[in-house]
Amino acid sequence: MDVAEQIETYIASLPEPKRRDLQTLHQLTLEVSSGCKLWFLDGKNSEGKVVSNPNIGYGSYTIQYADGTTKEFYQVGLSANTSGISVYILGLEDKTFLAETFGKTIGKASVTGYCIKFKALKDIDVDVLEAAIRFGIENKNQK
Repeated sequence: MDVAEQIETYIASLPEPKRRDLQTLHQLTLEVSSGCKLWFLDGKNSEGKVVSNPNIGYGSYTIQYADGTTKEFYQVGLSANTSGISVYILGLEDKTFLAETFGKTIGKASVTGYCIKFKALKDIDVDVLEAAIRFGIENKNQK
């Protein structure tokens, strides 16, 4: 099964209305990230144990660790969880940027250094979320 099929299977496994919301966000993010690398992380470690919620990822950037090693990872991620949906904007060094730029106008959402979390799409301004996603895709390794 390729990544696109894994994503579709994951979304189809979700209960409504979360399924509809995540499908809408997936389509929106595909439009914003046209041509970017797609990721699917099933949330399991190498032993098959569930360690996180599944994640859909878009784009890629390079993480550099203190020891000099690097790792490729997605720039923007989507994940359904028990309390709603999380949108991850990764690779930002300024951990106040998301909250300061999008937090006051997005609606009923929790905005942290790299995550925008909300219960349902109806609770937020989707145009503001789209702007945050667009920023995340267009600004690799933002300083």
